[in-house]
Amino acid sequence: MDTFALVVTIAVALGFTYTNGFHDSANAIATSVSTRALTPRAALAMAAVMNLAGAFLGSGVAKTVSEGLIATPHGSKGMGILFAALVGAVVWNLITWYFGLPSSSSHALFGGMVGAALAGGTTVIWSGVIEKIVLPMFISPVIGLLIGYLVMVVILWMFRRANPHKAKRGFRIAQTVSAAGMALGHGLQDAQKTMGVVVMALVIADVEDQSAAIPVWVKLACALTLSLGTYAGGWRIMRTLGRRIIELDPPQGFAAETTAASVMYTASFMFHAPISTTHVITAGIMGVGSTKGPRAVRWGVAKNIVTGWFITMPAAALVAALVYWLVLLAFG
Repeated sequence: MDTFALVVTIAVALGFTYTNGFHDSANAIATSVSTRALTPRAALAMAAVMNLAGAFLGSGVAKTVSEGLIATPHGSKGMGILFAALVGAVVWNLITWYFGLPSSSSHALFGGMVGAALAGGTTVIWSGVIEKIVLPMFISPVIGLLIGYLVMVVILWMFRRANPHKAKRGFRIAQTVSAAGMALGHGLQDAQKTMGVVVMALVIADVEDQSAAIPVWVKLACALTLSLGTYAGGWRIMRTLGRRIIELDPPQGFAAETTAASVMYTASFMFHAPISTTHVITAGIMGVGSTKGPRAVRWGVAKNIVTGWFITMPAAALVAALVYWLVLLAFG
């Protein structure tokens, strides 16, 4: 196996992780920044550290990505498929970041993998794609919306007689904890996705056995790159999540972050399902906002976001397929 091809593919995988970091950093901190619970720089630094810590909490999601979505391709063709999948995901991340649309980096990666596999004639494990990707894509936002609504209702009932100003100050402090939990869950989910891709590249290159544990250097490289990308920030997307869907106050921000973190931990540890942090926190914000009445949520913005969810996988798949054919044309 060409060592150069392996190095390039791993480099592109880490590049994807970096774009994932600045693309999805808003997931963990937008609500805390918009409610002024944390300053932007403090929020970014906290999210970067917690992303790094979260990456070492498990490996179930990484195994799903490396073994459960497409059959591991072999040889130069296999490395070309993986390279094309990553480029497709990176391109879609950059497009959606430019337009400030909080689409899912995770589903961009999965779409890229499926598109490149189909273009390269590699078997797609459709049962895994449906059970681990498509169903959670629809179920997790619904759960996030419902739980967000219920959590906010409970908070409103518990603090119905509290002094509003004192309650908001308390929830600003509580948001520091909930935002940290959200960032930890983001690292647990998104760093592992890239770990799975890097492991697949190592297996294709006959450097690692598929049944072997994830090397420590892979975990460290993915975690550090994700953290660096997070610290770089994602201000365009942060504005969409933090202000354009609904004007959040500290209790609402705490409820949305707690909801999203709970869903991510459950998906990671119980089901090993690589869900989208973007989908979950956005749905949580919508659910929390709905407690003020349907008109409190700017459903037009929400509609645009949901539209982005549906087109992410097909769009990334198409880009990845085109990249694969270009690689095939250039290198045979």
